[in-house]
Formats: sequence, C-alpha cells, structure tokens
Amino acid sequence: MSLSYLRCGTGEDLLFLHGYLASKECFYPQIKYFSQFYRVTALDFPGMGQAEALAAPWSVGDYADWTKNAVKELGLDRPRLIAHSFGGRVAVKLLADGLFSRAVLTGCAGIVKKRNICYRFRVKSYKICKKIAPKFAEKHFGSAEYKTLSPVMRESYKKIVNEDLRETAAKISAPVLFLHGEKDEEVPLSSIRIYLEKISGSRLKILKNCGHFPFLDDPLAFNLAAEEFLRCQTQPSFSS
Repeated sequence: MSLSYLRCGTGEDLLFLHGYLASKECFYPQIKYFSQFYRVTALDFPGMGQAEALAAPWSVGDYADWTKNAVKELGLDRPRLIAHSFGGRVAVKLLADGLFSRAVLTGCAGIVKKRNICYRFRVKSYKICKKIAPKFAEKHFGSAEYKTLSPVMRESYKKIVNEDLRETAAKISAPVLFLHGEKDEEVPLSSIRIYLEKISGSRLKILKNCGHFPFLDDPLAFNLAAEEFLRCQTQPSFSS
C-alpha cells in the first residue's frame, strides 16, 4: 500500500498513531508543537483518513505488521511514540517487539471486559436474528460506530475489539506513560490500571476535565506532560 503520512520538523523521530476512524490530522496541536523539537511523522492507518481502503478484514496484528513496515520504509529508527485509542492497541503490539524507545499512550484501548450474561444473551440473539432477518439485525444491533462501517471494516472491527492485549502488554520493557482523561467514557480507568500492572515501570497521569481526546480537550496540559516524559532519560515520577 502507498503511505498516507505527513512529516515536519527536524531531530530525533517522533511517530503519531491515531484512533479508530480518525486520521493523522487529529493530532494537529501536537504536530505543530512537537515539530519544534523532533522530526514528527503522522500516519493514516489503512481504511482510515486518506489511506487506501482495506481489501480484506485486518486484525490488530495486521495493522501492527503494516506499521512496522511503514516505520522501516520511512527510515525511523526506534522512534518515540504518541498513540491514541486504537493506535494504542497497535502500539502495545509493537512495543512488545521493541519497536519504540518510549511511548505516550492516551485513551489506550485493548483490555477486553469480562462478558456478563446480558452481553452473551445479546450476542446470541444477534446471531439468531441475523440468520432469520439479516437487515433487521444489522439495523438494531451493534454500536453507532459499527453501523457506519463498510462490510470489510465491520469484520475488521470485530477482530480488533475482541482481542485482549494484557498478556502482550506484559512483554513491554520500554518506558510507557499513560495520559488518561478524567472523564473518558470510552476507555475506563480500570483498563488502564490493568496495563499499569502488566507493564513494568509504566506511569499514569490523569488529565482533569478531559474525555477520550485529552490531546484536543487540553492540548497545553497534554503537550507539556508528554514532552516531559519523552525528553526525559529516566522515568518521571507521575502520580497514578
């Protein structure tokens, strides 16, 4: 696939990975700020932004393999990383492989909640309904985000959201900072605390009055916290 990316600034490499159905431009306040200190590269994931559409459903592992090849193609050598939400899923896979020197993960997805009886009942009902009345099933089941997807992206979405990354996270040795919005309703703080337990030496900083997009809700606070961590040669002592 051809790469859809932007690059600006000079210095050591800093890579940005966006969330699901977002694009590289969502990091505009950070790209503008961090290009003062780094050579910044921001990618569009396939099927999102201005990148090519997917020809077949991709898993988190497929996106990780693609990103690894993109990093090589762009000549990035163990860059620093800032990743959001779905980008965090991909980042966890690649951090476990030692691709990044250190990373800031915000709204990081990838911890699958335990399925309760209501969830299992709803899934079973959907499968039965899909066999009998597929159009009705597609209209009345699934999240609003899911309903906007193409058939290929829907199958990809299923693969992505059903993969739990806690054991992959346990393999990470690079320094990781979780910058989490106090009011994030997409990724609960309990999921981030599981990551903290799994990733040795990882740190958490909660950004007050911020939701799932703290880098847009409070760019100044986000940028300063991320800068302190990325420029530090040791682990800053953020409070969790």
